[in-house]
Amino acid sequence: MSIKANNEITLDTFTSGVWKENPVFVMLLGMCPVLAVTNSVINALAMGLATTFVLLASGLLVSLLRNHIPKQVRIATYIVIIATFVTIVDYVIQAISLELYNQLGAFIQLIVANCMILGRAEVYAFRNGPVKSLINGLGQGAGFTIALLCLGSVRELLGAGTLLGVQIFGNGFEPWVVMILPPGGFFVLGAWLLLFNWLKERREQKQLDNAAVESGS
Repeated sequence: MSIKANNEITLDTFTSGVWKENPVFVMLLGMCPVLAVTNSVINALAMGLATTFVLLASGLLVSLLRNHIPKQVRIATYIVIIATFVTIVDYVIQAISLELYNQLGAFIQLIVANCMILGRAEVYAFRNGPVKSLINGLGQGAGFTIALLCLGSVRELLGAGTLLGVQIFGNGFEPWVVMILPPGGFFVLGAWLLLFNWLKERREQKQLDNAAVESGS
């Protein structure tokens, strides 16, 4: 089976994953790790980098093999490829820091089931060349990591009064314990979604206003 590749690379190939197609704030994908491991910046960064690695490696391999993967078994093939790289990440994190590995828990293994990665393999890597797939995957990974850091920084700052373990507020600060608990993830995610939707609507309104001015001139 032959897949026609589109090798045209533009700035949007990378930036779409950071803004217009942000996996968390726009697509609402990968919600389990977003809500579960963002109680600290370190956890958020580790999960973001791990997911980005799997996204890049699996997307590259799927793109390289796209002309040799039978259509009937492509989903099963994606899962095997993704699971292979997740296993590598799992062992690497365990070797680097057992404490971090215990904090992330089963969510490292659950990267296999992250619909963002499976979706990128099916929708993008299977239809584009390796270089374009890498750039798009890097943008998606950056957008996912930024979203995790947005949640992790707010939750750690308000829930513990620290950033990266460094005390920010004085001894008189009373931590908002709810922020490092699961409900805190929902609260902070909702606040960020409101901000992103407001910015999106503001940008669209500005475009409409500019179009109206140009049509009237």
